[in-house]
Amino acid sequence: MSSKDEVRAFLMSRRANITPSQTDLQDFGGQRRVPGLRRSEVAMLAGVSLDYYTRLERGNLRGVSEHVLNALANALQLNELEREYLFGLARTATAPTAAARTVQKKPVVRESVQRVLDSMGVPAVVWNRQHDLVASNLMGRALYSPQFESDSPNLARFIFLDPRAKDYYVDWPLARQMTAAMLRMEAGRDPLNAELTALIGELSTRSPEFRSNWAERDVHEHRTGRKLFKHPVVGVVDVTYDVFEMPGEKGLWIGIYSVEEDSESAEKFALLASWAATNDQLAAQGPAPPSSVHPDQNQTLTAKSSRSTGEQ
Repeated sequence: MSSKDEVRAFLMSRRANITPSQTDLQDFGGQRRVPGLRRSEVAMLAGVSLDYYTRLERGNLRGVSEHVLNALANALQLNELEREYLFGLARTATAPTAAARTVQKKPVVRESVQRVLDSMGVPAVVWNRQHDLVASNLMGRALYSPQFESDSPNLARFIFLDPRAKDYYVDWPLARQMTAAMLRMEAGRDPLNAELTALIGELSTRSPEFRSNWAERDVHEHRTGRKLFKHPVVGVVDVTYDVFEMPGEKGLWIGIYSVEEDSESAEKFALLASWAATNDQLAAQGPAPPSSVHPDQNQTLTAKSSRSTGEQ
């Protein structure tokens, strides 16, 4: 979708979400042909002419002043993130049209950051704009173990394309909605990100659920909140997440997951830590040599050998 198409669709969707009763406008009743506000009503609330607002809603934000954008955001009652998204669309409109799409370098966290992650006793993961999981600590890999089974773990692909996501996320519809809204937010911030654009295209092609959530045109940013995971090993865990932008690494975020002390989820986190440590030890040992067998297996093999040679 072009920048103008995105502007038009976003403004129309926000206008449809507001009724005259939610504003200072007087509703004279009668049948309304459009959901939400009319263009003329948005223009009145924003203090611009109908012709000018119509131009904006057709996707032409080039040269629009910050004052007008603020007035428009107030008229449409945009929240903080929606306002940021609108300003991002306006910046994109004034960018050179011939600008090349950027291909991002494969993100790698600093060694010092990895040491910090490894020192944490709770799950921690790092992701980028397109929701690639680029780093984690041991507990983070354990919590997101289904996702890390992929060679290139990606939260968005797992949520929309992996059938296990319906069980892993207790509220899968909400997880889908939030993920689509976060991708839209990042697309507004970095519209020339080729990998993000490719991901959105892939999900749009392969997932009807993504197409439905994407069409809602919501924007969202993870900061803090609660999640319920149904982990395949320890069952349902109720976690609090906090997200921090990584200093000095634009476009990377650290997500940290904690549980209340002495709660059932705390007990499950302890089980998860034990399971993760065991798996880590087995992985460090590597595959067992072909000649090595379990002691019980060795006894069975000896007995079979004795019978075959006639030994008692």
